Amino acid sequence: MLATILLALGSARAADQNDILVVTSTNNAAGNQVAVFKLNPGAASSLTFVKALPTGGNGGAGGNAGAVQFSGYFGAAVNFGSNNFTRLVREGDAIRTAGTVGLSQDCTQPVSIALKGSEALVVGANCAESHSWPFGNLNGSVVALPDNSAGQIVAGQSWAAVTLKSGSVVHLGLSGSGALNGDSSTVTLPSDADDTPLGAAFWGDLLGFNPAHSPDSFALVNKQGTVFPVVGPQPSYPSNAPCWLAKGPGSAWYSGNSPGQAISIFFSDGRGGVFYKSLPLPGVPTDITVSHDNKWLAVIYTASDGTGGRIAVFAIDSYGDLSPVATSKPIGVPSFNGVAISQ
Repeated sequence: MLATILLALGSARAADQNDILVVTSTNNAAGNQVAVFKLNPGAASSLTFVKALPTGGNGGAGGNAGAVQFSGYFGAAVNFGSNNFTRLVREGDAIRTAGTVGLSQDCTQPVSIALKGSEALVVGANCAESHSWPFGNLNGSVVALPDNSAGQIVAGQSWAAVTLKSGSVVHLGLSGSGALNGDSSTVTLPSDADDTPLGAAFWGDLLGFNPAHSPDSFALVNKQGTVFPVVGPQPSYPSNAPCWLAKGPGSAWYSGNSPGQAISIFFSDGRGGVFYKSLPLPGVPTDITVSHDNKWLAVIYTASDGTGGRIAVFAIDSYGDLSPVATSKPIGVPSFNGVAISQ
């Protein structure tokens, strides 16, 4: 496996990366696959299906975000039903799988992974753990969680966080290398922002997350644990529920609003924010991501017309506003789980 990774590193670094690829997973409980799409921007823009890659594990996750991630030349996809995650490698204008990484004996059913520097942080039904990246060796501490309702794990500069759908956010300490150091505490959430925390993202060391069923459906948490709730689109849940979050350029945040069938946009500083507007989608969004260069946003959704999982890509302008670019055609998958952009 070491030789495989070293070869992949050499190949990736020598590659000329031009294509913009959007990666998601089929989440099939009987055999998970990674689905790769190519974005062709321009006057006649399109998002074309390239291939499906078996992950070597089983899917089956639900109510989660961050199941697929990409950072630089390497990506990962969780396999909920197999207690492992799959390593992905970008080689030129193609992506391939490079084996699975098993969770520790006491960790099961991974739902979300975060890639940051030389670490991969993964959360499952009962605990969170870190692995050296991209080699996959378990390092740092395995941290037990209060319950099995994890929605997403994300990593900031000096701390990481897990959203628990039961109504809390877990603060996880990081070592100097970015591995979990074993410290954990529960962030106390106010009553107007504690109902069903789901998606999350960091802006430096400032956490943003979506307490989706709360009157204030967006909130910020600084590293001291102070919470700043933000009112979302009205009326709130069940009409609107920003669920899945991505950080955009400047002060922009983008959230997949599942019952509202929209992308809801927020702007913030470090102590609060404001809801800006929602852009309609022809279906229910289930995860959202922004490219590393902050120029593209991709959202996966289950189409209202019954055609199954779809991907929509938007261009992000210098003000953080969105313009539709391309939408994928159906490929026979009922719904996607997790989405990432590789450039």
